[in-house]
Amino acid sequence: MTDPDGRARSIREMFSAIAPTYDLLNRLLSFGVDRRWRRTLVEHLPAGPVQVLDLACGTGDVALEIARARPQARIAGADFTLGMLRGAQAKIAGTGWGGRITLQNAAAEDLPYRDRTFDAVTLAFGIRNVVGRERALAEMLRVLRPGGQVLLLDFSVPPHPVVRILYDLYFRRLLPLIGGLISGHRDAYRYLPASVAAFPPRGEFAAMMETQGFSKVTHRDLTLGVATLYRGWRGRGAAGALPRVG
Repeated sequence: MTDPDGRARSIREMFSAIAPTYDLLNRLLSFGVDRRWRRTLVEHLPAGPVQVLDLACGTGDVALEIARARPQARIAGADFTLGMLRGAQAKIAGTGWGGRITLQNAAAEDLPYRDRTFDAVTLAFGIRNVVGRERALAEMLRVLRPGGQVLLLDFSVPPHPVVRILYDLYFRRLLPLIGGLISGHRDAYRYLPASVAAFPPRGEFAAMMETQGFSKVTHRDLTLGVATLYRGWRGRGAAGALPRVG
């Protein structure tokens, strides 16, 4: 994957720097609601012996929640940041689920998996950070089996004006201050609200998913629109060719 302007490298370095305090800050800055959002994502996965790819797996929260909630599932976790993967490895080692979770250093735009490998692809709080989003969506579709689904969870700008004012106050003023004091990397927590503001509106991103070949795409707001869960499917028909990459 090419990175002519260095954006992907900068994002990787930023997440490597905050990896040691990433879990603590997630809990503090979301008031623990991030756990409920992840559980909501996992609730949409089918039961049974499914193969799940968790992209931008970070320190393994979604992979571990899948392993807990879906005892027959096998999970491949992939992240392009080695610091995050080391954190995931340590957490997984402290559970009884290590035999069902594998980890891989990989970027979402260039997945090292064969076509039609997984029943589901999940990605929580990471699609904003992907530089080549269209290519990443194309790769997700490629590695899904026909009938498989993708579940993408990320922060959003709340639609209600009053909620949006409070959200902006917290995200743009308090969050960088608290995150910077704890992690020592204030710029990383300035990046978060900026990346949310720059992410396409819900309908536009859903249309991007459809352009890349996903069908029955839906989006659902969580917690007054602070986060949004996107869902799409790979059709069972002739949608096997690589989708368009713009």
